[in-house]
Amino acid sequence: MQVRAAMVALLLANSLYAAPEYVERLKNATDVLGEIMQAPDSAIPQDLLDRSYCVVIVPGLKRGGFIVAARYGKGYVSCRNKSLVGWTAPGTVRIEGGSFGFQIGASETDVVMLIMNQRGMDRLFTNQFTLGADASVAAGPVGRTASAQTGAFLTAEILSWSRTRGVFAGVALQGATLRQDMSDNEELYGKPLDNREIIEGDVKVPKAAKELIHELDRYSSRQSR
Repeated sequence: MQVRAAMVALLLANSLYAAPEYVERLKNATDVLGEIMQAPDSAIPQDLLDRSYCVVIVPGLKRGGFIVAARYGKGYVSCRNKSLVGWTAPGTVRIEGGSFGFQIGASETDVVMLIMNQRGMDRLFTNQFTLGADASVAAGPVGRTASAQTGAFLTAEILSWSRTRGVFAGVALQGATLRQDMSDNEELYGKPLDNREIIEGDVKVPKAAKELIHELDRYSSRQSR
């Protein structure tokens, strides 16, 4: 009985001190950005990253079962500070549906999106919008020095990429819905905040998100004009 009681107490203690889910998700988002940008041949082109208004990272977006092939995942969005130097505290987003370029047998993928203009940024502050319907989206080019001077890349509100089993490629996420996650924002910040309040309100970057913001500063600290 004493052994059983000790085991129960240990399990309860572990559950009480377990890190919140958002801590692991923020770490994964940080790792995704770093791993992608450290591979010059399969990175996001530097000029596009430097021109972007916001970055969305959804690590480990999952695919549902064989019968219902639903896609769903949570991630984070950070935008340029008002000075165009540095990045804001992140807001939480949820993405569902659409086509994400899953490889056969793969159960999850990482998704990265660049928001390229003010119209695209304004979409982030709505309750929900659909890529390809409410906002124009195009598959982004790959390679840090790849040419991005084409009409699609220059006019799209959002550029998107996916990484599955280590393969990083541009993919147009047609039909996917993107919305803010108020409950996760409250868990991260300790009070109810929507993404506009976080991104435009000079909210302090929480400790769990500092590494992600550090990585964004590392690869593109200033927006190109």
